[in-house]
Amino acid sequence: MNEFEWAFERFESQMDRLLQDILTRQRWLLRYGSAWRPPTDVYETDEAVVIRVEIAGLRPEDVWVALHGRCLVISGYRQDPTPKVAYHQLEIHYGEFHVEVDLPWVLDADTAQAVYRDGFLNVILPKKPPLTIPVRTPRRLLVNKSEAGL
Repeated sequence: MNEFEWAFERFESQMDRLLQDILTRQRWLLRYGSAWRPPTDVYETDEAVVIRVEIAGLRPEDVWVALHGRCLVISGYRQDPTPKVAYHQLEIHYGEFHVEVDLPWVLDADTAQAVYRDGFLNVILPKKPPLTIPVRTPRRLLVNKSEAGL
C-alpha cells in the first residue's frame, strides 16, 4: 500500500468514526431529550466488570440502577442547589441524567453491587465462572487373537 492509499484509508476511518459519533448523539437526543450523560468508565478485572460513573453531588436515593438482560441502566436527577441571577460560566450538568451500558459478558447479576463514594458510583458485576465440559477420549479396545472359533 502506498502512502496516499494509507492516508486515504486513515481519513476514511476517521470520517466513519465521526459520522458514527454524530448519529449516536442524534439517537441520544431523540431518545432522552434533555437528559445529560455523566462521564462513565467501563473496565474489566479478572473477577468482574466495573462501571464507574462520575456523579458528584448526589444522594444515593437520587440514583436508580437497573440491570435489564445484558444492559445496565443508571439514571437519576441532580438538583441545582442555588438560584442564579446571571450566568457567566456553566459546565456542571443539573437535572435528569441517563447512562446505558451494553454488557456482552456472562455476569452474575445476583451478586452485583452498587457503591456510591466520593462522587463516583461503582457498579461491580461479578463474572460467572466459565462452564467446563469434560472431554472424553475414545477408548480403544485391544483385539486379541482367539484360538477357538466363535
